[in-house]
Amino acid sequence: MAASHPPSVSVPPVGLVLPAITMAFSLVYTEGDEIA
Repeated sequence: MAASHPPSVSVPPVGLVLPAITMAFSLVYTEGDEIA
């Protein structure tokens, strides 16, 4: 499957980084007073 879908190798990291950034941004926006 990996050989048939080369981009698939770059999908897992992006799928983990995107939500992580979104969650971090959400936390900073929600608890900006604590971090700032």
